[in-house]
Amino acid sequence: MATLRFHALDELLSRTPKEVKMPAGKVTDYYGEKVFNTDSMRKYLSKQSFAAVQAASETGGSINRKMADGVALGMKAWAIENGATHYTHWFQPLTDATAEKHDGFIDYADDGSIIENFAGKLLVQQEPDASSFPSGGIRQTFEARGYTAWDTSSPAFIVGTTLCIPTVFISYTGEALDYKTPLLKALTAVDEAAVAVCQYFDKNVTRVHTIMGWEQEYFLIDEALFKARPDLVLTGRTLMGHSSSKDQQLDDHYFGSIPERVSSFMIDLEIEAHKLGIPVKTRHNEVAPSQFELAPIFEEANLANDHNQLIMDLMKRIARRHKFTVLFHEKPFAGINGSGKHNNWSLGTNTGVLLYAPGKNPKSNLQFITFVVNTLMAVYKNQDLLRAAILNATNGHRLGANEAPPAIISAFLGTEVSAMLDKIVAEVPDSKMTPDQKTALKLGIGRIPEIILDSTDRNRTSPFAFTGNRFEFRAVGSSANAAASTTVLSAAVAAQLRDFKVEVDGLIEKGASKDDAIFQTLKKIIIECEPIRFSGDGYSEEWKAEAKKRGLTNITNVPESISKYLEPTAKKTLIEGGILSEKELEARVEVEYEKYVYKVQIESRVLGDLAINHIVPTAIHYQTRLIQNIQGLKDIFGEKEYKEMTGSRLELIREISRHTSLIKSMRNEMIEARKQCNKLDDGKEKAVAYSEKVSPYLDKIRYHIDKLELIVDDEMWPLPKYRELLFNC
Repeated sequence: MATLRFHALDELLSRTPKEVKMPAGKVTDYYGEKVFNTDSMRKYLSKQSFAAVQAASETGGSINRKMADGVALGMKAWAIENGATHYTHWFQPLTDATAEKHDGFIDYADDGSIIENFAGKLLVQQEPDASSFPSGGIRQTFEARGYTAWDTSSPAFIVGTTLCIPTVFISYTGEALDYKTPLLKALTAVDEAAVAVCQYFDKNVTRVHTIMGWEQEYFLIDEALFKARPDLVLTGRTLMGHSSSKDQQLDDHYFGSIPERVSSFMIDLEIEAHKLGIPVKTRHNEVAPSQFELAPIFEEANLANDHNQLIMDLMKRIARRHKFTVLFHEKPFAGINGSGKHNNWSLGTNTGVLLYAPGKNPKSNLQFITFVVNTLMAVYKNQDLLRAAILNATNGHRLGANEAPPAIISAFLGTEVSAMLDKIVAEVPDSKMTPDQKTALKLGIGRIPEIILDSTDRNRTSPFAFTGNRFEFRAVGSSANAAASTTVLSAAVAAQLRDFKVEVDGLIEKGASKDDAIFQTLKKIIIECEPIRFSGDGYSEEWKAEAKKRGLTNITNVPESISKYLEPTAKKTLIEGGILSEKELEARVEVEYEKYVYKVQIESRVLGDLAINHIVPTAIHYQTRLIQNIQGLKDIFGEKEYKEMTGSRLELIREISRHTSLIKSMRNEMIEARKQCNKLDDGKEKAVAYSEKVSPYLDKIRYHIDKLELIVDDEMWPLPKYRELLFNC
């Protein structure tokens, strides 16, 4: 392994930035050229087929088989003209990765000759084998059938020579087996609930769409060094490794000059992303060495999430061209910042209004306040559900550290918005408002555009922060499918908006004016959700104590957090909201328990293997050299000189013995703990057992390995060290 390590370093020294061939012309000349977008559809589809696809995309409806044949014919012509030879239904199973099965356009004609064929039935629906995808018990292994169905709201695209058709993935009996299906339902739910509330303020609002903007953090590691680290290859993170003498202490990497080799990768990535219609816009160095960030222009949430899944796959492929490996794990290196995927979330109407942006008059600003307050209440009611959507085996290493939002869910609003909510509480009476009171309050609300535009600081310690015209859910993990957090947030806001409308309508039925009913309900909600509002340092110990007083939960244990999916509030949001059935929800919880167990299990196996087969033999080999050295000194020098010269070396030998002995004994204990955990059948019990009995050994064993790294001769150490992994660009 030592040879492998230094071979990897030698290979690194030979790296030069890959020259990227820039397309001719402007970005707009090739943007979206690999997407079956509106322009392509107009060119390749009949007017009737084009209208059918547009209508289905707008309403989420389906296309009849006859019309689908026409769409498939045009889509095939476009795809073949652009170099495609195969097609696939591209879907998002519960594996945290995308899935695809490629089929060629090749088929037999009636006369037995070979033709290129792509019928409507192949476009609209396929039947991939569902037996090996996580289902949480929805179907048995022998019940292999599953269906993928075309998502008409997300355009088809070409990757390499394959036409990719975004689809949902459901079981034979109709249950969702993917991330996209519940996301689409949640987006529909928040659309319907938000439109109903918007009708209080503007009767022209007939649709509300969810807007999402992801910010993707990642690490770039040289491919040769990556392959010389089995822990990185198999788990996505380093299970051992002492911190480098220099890492991020000086903050000199953050927003620094982008290294030439990395810049070549980024340029290549952006070109390919733009061809696929992914509007990537921002790139920069992040805080940790070898860490970077990519962000697009915001899009409709379903499309944005598809683009995030696609860009993560694209990044891996482009990185290989440049002899890099992309790491999306939330905490690949101990002691330095991990990576997140900030999920910027907003709502916009068909009239062009952003519901989280202040308006130009009191009526539009009352609408703005209404949606801000109801979102706060949704987060307050569903804090455990929101956490469950983002806290998993990998993100659990990141949350709560002084680099990422804490596990306590709180919301930051900024001074001016908070003051406006406090003003409503203070000035809205419990009884009917007088005309003067109403006028005064409306005048106050009318000032929002003047005071809010540039006054919302981005509190980096807040998991859920208002940032001017959107909320930023900062706790999402970098490797996650953001659909999980977007689904839960959208469903929670939809549920709260429905509750709000019921309460307002109830007051109106009792004789209150519409404005009085809205103000009274807002006041009540503001008071009730006050505990979720926090503008201070989310990292501080004082906040933990204060949050506990407020009744906010602080769950850092992954299995415990997962179990909150099945609490009554979560069920009300997801099941009563029509997002998931009870069977689907319970199945997803089982999948999450299973994924947690497998990830901890894999890490413990990898660590045990590396410890016993790589680290301990290396340490013993070095120890043997020390012993031989001491024995040689005894033959040369007298007793007095010998003792003076060998005292520290003898202690070093003892120290190596202590560390190696503890590593071996702890590894054996970890194996035994794993065996006991594996006897458990209940998903939750097994996850809890792995959390309590197996996971702690990962840190315990690592401690002793990292101590040995500081002792053993550098030329003998088998694995690339942090200083080599992190400073390779």
